[in-house]
Amino acid sequence: MKKDDNRDWFKYEREAHAQGYGIVCGIDEAGRGPLAGPVCAAAVVLPEGCVIEGLDDSKKLSEKKREQLFDVIEERALYYGIAFADEKEIDSINILRATYLAMNRALGKLGVTPDMALVDGNGDPDLGIPTRTIIKGDSLSLSIAAASVLAKVTRDRYMLSMDEKYPQYQFAKHKGYGTKLHYQMLKEYGISDIHRRSFLKNLDEK
Repeated sequence: MKKDDNRDWFKYEREAHAQGYGIVCGIDEAGRGPLAGPVCAAAVVLPEGCVIEGLDDSKKLSEKKREQLFDVIEERALYYGIAFADEKEIDSINILRATYLAMNRALGKLGVTPDMALVDGNGDPDLGIPTRTIIKGDSLSLSIAAASVLAKVTRDRYMLSMDEKYPQYQFAKHKGYGTKLHYQMLKEYGISDIHRRSFLKNLDEK
């Protein structure tokens, strides 16, 4: 959210309130694509009319900016919850279902049951409450944008901790994503305990 930003960041929240929904949360995830580590989801309820300078879709922000905004969001949010589904769950039930599992867990950690959820994307995670899916919601709803930052920063911090445990894979550089460096490390050291085996079935072809 920038001073010259003409986007109506509270359009969807306002529409939900107009329909009679009281507490509205935004939900987003980070880490669906990586070859290693968990998928992370966050749920956020912001006060109506909240202004968070510089907030946007986490993918459009620098790592330094995301880290700064993480603290601001935690401070400004009325409620927030963050949760993971790990690599073993991803391998067991597939990445889409694991993402929905993480979203449900994040909702459960919110500290309140919202009246409606605004979810980034076009898939309904079956949260048990009225849900509106919004394609590119992290660029259209401040609540979803806030959730995207919390999820991204939390997952990146986790992967930095895994870099200390598995330094040979250099997770601090790629956070588990399928970069050229990551594939080189996989060929040299093989698959670790935190790799998603279902994502690496064709590793020999890389």
